[in-house]
Amino acid sequence: MDDGAGVRKKSMLMGKEILLGVTGGIAAYKAVELLREMTKRGANVHVIMTENAKRFVTPLTFQTLSGNPVLHEMFRLLEGSKIGHVAMSDIADLMVIAPATANIIGKIANGIADDLLSTMVMAMDVPVLFAPSMNVKMWQSSFVQYNVERLKAYGYHFVGPSEGDLACGSKGRGRLAEIPEILEKIEDIFTEKDFKGKRVLVTAGPTLEPLDPVRYLTNRSTGKMGFALAKMARRRGAEVLLITGPNYLTLPRNDIKIITVSSAREMYEAVMDNFEDYHVIIKAAAVADFRPKDTLAEKIKKADGTYLLELEQNPDILKELGKRKGERILVGFAAETSSLMEHAEAKLREKNLDLIVANDVTQPGAGFGVDTNIVRIIDSRGKVRNLPLLTKDEVADIVLDQILKIIKKRKRTEAWPTNW
Repeated sequence: MDDGAGVRKKSMLMGKEILLGVTGGIAAYKAVELLREMTKRGANVHVIMTENAKRFVTPLTFQTLSGNPVLHEMFRLLEGSKIGHVAMSDIADLMVIAPATANIIGKIANGIADDLLSTMVMAMDVPVLFAPSMNVKMWQSSFVQYNVERLKAYGYHFVGPSEGDLACGSKGRGRLAEIPEILEKIEDIFTEKDFKGKRVLVTAGPTLEPLDPVRYLTNRSTGKMGFALAKMARRRGAEVLLITGPNYLTLPRNDIKIITVSSAREMYEAVMDNFEDYHVIIKAAAVADFRPKDTLAEKIKKADGTYLLELEQNPDILKELGKRKGERILVGFAAETSSLMEHAEAKLREKNLDLIVANDVTQPGAGFGVDTNIVRIIDSRGKVRNLPLLTKDEVADIVLDQILKIIKKRKRTEAWPTNW
């Protein structure tokens, strides 16, 4: 048995030296929030501002929050004789330009270096991420699109822009990507793509079983654990399909394929229609075991006395997958309120799983609707790994580590299909 000590993974930004380039757009104020979030994750951030950026936010704001001098003077030397743009390129792990205006995109695409920021980009031999922000017509301009495609061809990274209301009063694509989206892209850049070439299907959320047009049976699942698994698998390079029941969550990434269902039968059909195309199936959804035998066409009216509700079983998706999985890796979840190990081990055997992730939902921080979890991961040989209280992203990452170990072992024993 593994007690799980020391399993907590550091943020991918921990200890990273990140250069944040801020240009002269109205979204410059959002760069302040981006700076705060990067520093929270352990990054040491150095801000470079263009002259126009200083019209929107003062250098003092960025200097106070970063704890580092803000760079904006082209010919200022650092630490005596060190040339600024060269010295910073020597220490950087990543450069992020947010907001990135049409002007800075055009300069870099055409090799123009006429201020500190553009000169610094030319000296970079680390990844550079652009987060564009501009008027929708500017973004749609053939010149801007040509420059963006040119930069992508050179290996530069992009995130956004998003669609919505713009500061100029227009609507459309041109808003700076949301801060969580930019952070996810940064984490993605730093993450090893050890699931590249693998296809992962994840189920998430509850199901709704209708009683009548108004009422339904469901459970307390929010889908957060399944969404975390989908996000981390995609971040690590997998092609991901997320099949989810009703939820109120934001899709963790826009490059994840998603199918939304409502009832257990709909989820069964979606999973069975798609699972053959995937190498790994992770069943994190809390699927209702039962549904009302009859769904009434009209709302049930209140009446004196008692009301008898007759239930019938829903299809057992996990059990059916266990019969059909072949060489695929199948992972299940067990959310229990008592006899955790007994129930989880029985489910592992009966449903032919490769891994089961078990949690006692009565524990603080391990139930539904929270961003943390406390789990035990049990493999098909009965080996147990106990994890402490972790974020659901961290739990997802460790579950994927366990899956990767199975993949590597099967490859060594030639039990992993060569065409996968």
